[in-house]
Amino acid sequence: MKTRILIVEDDVSLATLLRDNLEYEGFDVDCVGDGREAVERARAVMPDLMLLDVMIPGLDGFAVCQTLTDGRHRPPTIMLTARGQQRDKIRGLELGADDYVTKPFSLNELLARIHAVLRRSQPTSQPVSLGDVVLDFAQLRGSKKGVDLALTTRECALLHYLVEHAGKVVTREELLRVVWGYDAVPVTRTVDNFVARLRRKIEPDPHHPQYIRTVHGDGYSLVFPPD
Repeated sequence: MKTRILIVEDDVSLATLLRDNLEYEGFDVDCVGDGREAVERARAVMPDLMLLDVMIPGLDGFAVCQTLTDGRHRPPTIMLTARGQQRDKIRGLELGADDYVTKPFSLNELLARIHAVLRRSQPTSQPVSLGDVVLDFAQLRGSKKGVDLALTTRECALLHYLVEHAGKVVTREELLRVVWGYDAVPVTRTVDNFVARLRRKIEPDPHHPQYIRTVHGDGYSLVFPPD
């Protein structure tokens, strides 16, 4: 089955250019030009990746990310925008976007970013248990006492990296480079905000975390429960 990409772009000429080139690369491509239609299409077809312009009618790209809060419906997302301000990039990433490309961009750069996001969103690890929590990274899903946690792609990627480095201290800067794809690390609370969200989902008591421990001044460390 081909990898399906949903393009959300109201510039018809750009959407057509992207669609034609992505289809040439072997992807199955859908195009919509409205934020509300993007939400409906994402929920209906569950694409493998979404290219999401920020400035679109109906709902803007930020609102689309906020609306698709269910991890089963929000696909890995690369935001496309003419905005270059760092605060907009940080806002998009904090809302769950996986990458951020500023227009104008080269098709080769976009393709490289698409493949990188797809690789990160399709890990092959075996399921991992943390007490009552079961994390299935191959399916990008987690459950607690049998109840789905509705993890986003970014949350899965963050958890996966922490699990791969269990028992070690992982710095915020390292997570921003590896999980978020930053080249230059900005001053941001993105990692802390995501960790707080994950703790609310997986910890028995988020205020006294057992699994994702804070290493003050350094970062975080994932600790497996004793056998």
